Amino acid sequence: MEFLSFSLLLLWLLQLVSAQMVTEPAEVTALNKIIEHWNLERKLNTTIDPCAPGLPWGPETANPRVGCDCNNNNCHITHLKIYALDILGELPKELFQLTKLMDLNLGQNVLNGTIPAEIVQLSDMQYLSLGINNFTGLVPPELGKLTKLKSLSFSSNNFVGPLPKELGNLASLQQLYIDSSGVSGPIPQELANLKSLQIIWASDNRFTGKIPEYLGTFTELKDLRLQGTLLEGPIPSSFGALTKLDNLRIGDLSGEDSTLDFLDNQTSLSILSLRNCRVTGQIPEQLGKFTNLILLDLSFNKLIGHIPISFQGFSSLQHLYLGNNNLDGELPANIINTNLIALDVSHNPLSGNLPSNFAKAGLSMNVIGTSINANSLADGNALEMLQCLQGNKKCSNKLPSSSFSIKCGGTKLTSASGIEFDDDSEKLVAASFYTSSDRQWAVSNTGNFISNPNGPQYIANTDSQITGTLESEMYKTARISASSLRYYGLGLKNGKYSIDLHFAEIAMEDSLSWKGLGRRIFDVYIQGERVLQDFNILKEAGGSKKALVKTFEANVTNTIMEVHFFWAGKGTCCIPYQGTYGPLVSAIHATQASDVSGSKRDKKRVGIIVGIAVGCAAGVVVISSVFYLWLTKKKNSPGHMRVFTDSPKANLVN
Repeated sequence: MEFLSFSLLLLWLLQLVSAQMVTEPAEVTALNKIIEHWNLERKLNTTIDPCAPGLPWGPETANPRVGCDCNNNNCHITHLKIYALDILGELPKELFQLTKLMDLNLGQNVLNGTIPAEIVQLSDMQYLSLGINNFTGLVPPELGKLTKLKSLSFSSNNFVGPLPKELGNLASLQQLYIDSSGVSGPIPQELANLKSLQIIWASDNRFTGKIPEYLGTFTELKDLRLQGTLLEGPIPSSFGALTKLDNLRIGDLSGEDSTLDFLDNQTSLSILSLRNCRVTGQIPEQLGKFTNLILLDLSFNKLIGHIPISFQGFSSLQHLYLGNNNLDGELPANIINTNLIALDVSHNPLSGNLPSNFAKAGLSMNVIGTSINANSLADGNALEMLQCLQGNKKCSNKLPSSSFSIKCGGTKLTSASGIEFDDDSEKLVAASFYTSSDRQWAVSNTGNFISNPNGPQYIANTDSQITGTLESEMYKTARISASSLRYYGLGLKNGKYSIDLHFAEIAMEDSLSWKGLGRRIFDVYIQGERVLQDFNILKEAGGSKKALVKTFEANVTNTIMEVHFFWAGKGTCCIPYQGTYGPLVSAIHATQASDVSGSKRDKKRVGIIVGIAVGCAAGVVVISSVFYLWLTKKKNSPGHMRVFTDSPKANLVN
């Protein structure tokens, strides 16, 4: 009897063991090789069946995560997430032996090399994320054979060449993230087949040709971003069919002009940014009926006419940017609604008075470069000087200055050479300007960092030492902007000036982490002339937290100097966090290089100077020798890196 009971118990145990789920052995072997390849042994236990229930890496929130699908006592690895763990190296060949993978997330690491053609073996893949890495080479056409894909991301990498036309086979694709990926050339016509797309992020790529007309047939689109490319306008009229759009951001177009005629039925929009798109004509009245709109940016275009009266009913609008157009007339009396946070109408031939509620709490306004009576908003004398920006006004100054120096984003500072840099720590927000107490300069900011988890940030700072300079404190703070940052020298003597622009990248890293993969790119204009295009501080300085000085010359002819830092949609958007982009500057120093008015005084002193020179010839020889030795030593000592650059004039909308 006892033997029979023992036999039954043994049989029950054998049945229990045989009933346990077992992961496909080949997949276990492959997974262990992957874990070893990426040194993840401390995070994933290779001695346990990876699909056993109750393991810490099984839940959806786990990272790293191994998820499985078990059926008929057999388990397959279907989910693999190794996210933001700074794994290095190339993709191991064993990865492609996990042929049942449906969801692979390798985002925010430092993976390099190419994407092998063997990726075609992952034919069950639905969600593939390779974004924010260091992949190179061509985007493999084999991705087009993963026809079950619903989401594909390879943004923020260093690919080269065109998008493969084979991506047009991904008929089930709903999300495509390829911003800052490095791809170039025309957008393939074959992508017209992707009718299921709801999200396209494609900014900061070197796409060429016209914006594809077929994008207007993607009627499921909710989010489309095409900023900072080489694409040409016009914005297709077919976009009028995209009635489900919630977020539309197009920018920095060349070629033909665009109109806003397609904006008839996009009433679902909450964000509409058509910045620097060569948009012409008048602003449509019906825009004021877009009740979901919270941000409208039509700046840096060619818009004419009045601001629509319907804008008085924009109850949801929080940010309105209309600067740098040809809008005229007066501001609508009730344009400042309950929720409005920022209103920028700068650099337009607008006139009249401010709305009666311009002092509403929480509102910022920028009216620089207009004829609006804004004395109650800022220093009237300073605003009068700034009206010299308007080309038809001839200006003079009773007390002219020949220099200005600004410690951008920081407090007053005196350099080792004795230059006093003025305090510029005043809080600027999404649409604001500030004039210095001595009225020698002003600063203007436009734009907000959408979705920045740290909230509004317009000053960057660091406690780290800055290398490559003897003036480390000069670079520990900086002004940053999401769109347009302008500094103005006021009441200057006319003549030629030398301008030093001080930079140090203090918000982006150059570490071996994924956080070191960011790229800040912007343009700089002085007196309307583009002197720097696609400028990358970190790259040119040779690393983050390294000082860099760029020196230029410019002429002042009407008492005003304008130094304009402009984001043209390029660079990464989200490294090390969302909203990390746009121009950054640490300090500005401008001083007159020649003074025409001083030429007569110089002539009167010629005789005296010649006499002194003859009498002191021997002394000059000695002084020259000492100076030569000092200069030689200085060249070998650490200091600022100076770069002298000149480039032809270029307007933002050209």
